[in-house]
Amino acid sequence: MKDLFKGCLTIPNLLSVIRILLVPGFIALYVNGDRIGAIVMLVLSGLSDFFDGKIARKFNQISALGKLLDPVADKLTQLAIAIVLFLQFNSSTVESLRAFSYVFLAFLGKEALMIIMGAIMISLGLRPCAAEIYGKVATFTFYVVMIVIICFGPEVGTFVELFVLPNWLVMTLVIISLILTIMALVSYIPDTFRQLKGLKANKKGETK
Repeated sequence: MKDLFKGCLTIPNLLSVIRILLVPGFIALYVNGDRIGAIVMLVLSGLSDFFDGKIARKFNQISALGKLLDPVADKLTQLAIAIVLFLQFNSSTVESLRAFSYVFLAFLGKEALMIIMGAIMISLGLRPCAAEIYGKVATFTFYVVMIVIICFGPEVGTFVELFVLPNWLVMTLVIISLILTIMALVSYIPDTFRQLKGLKANKKGETK
């Protein structure tokens, strides 16, 4: 635990904490009908996600706590977005959109699984897998797709008086984001098994 907080007072960690604090703000603004404010929150969250990694690498401010806070902030943000969009589409007057709303539950399932697996690995003294290129691409795509939907999605869009995405395009974009999300999830499996295998080998060595 002491190692976790070693060198934790960094700008990237502060940005990650800010991203976590933006989550309830986004939900409150979205639920209360301030969609523009909610979009601003998401854009700020996405920018802070981009810059905290850049700053951490450029100024060598990578820390154990940062490796934990960054994915937690990502997951909480994605969970919040998926939940509000599920509720929005599930209450749509268009039957196809109501049926499609359940696709957003797949994002919830993936993030819930990642959180559970991360907690289990930490309890075993292992390091939750860091985001690889698949994870970064999936996260970026998710942010872009969901912000576009919140701006221009049918019935849920903030600026539908200017432009409305056709239903088929919304569904296509969400499916593409989901496919990338699943690919990201699969990419974590090899490192997870490698760490579990190493832990098992160490325990066998200790018992000899």
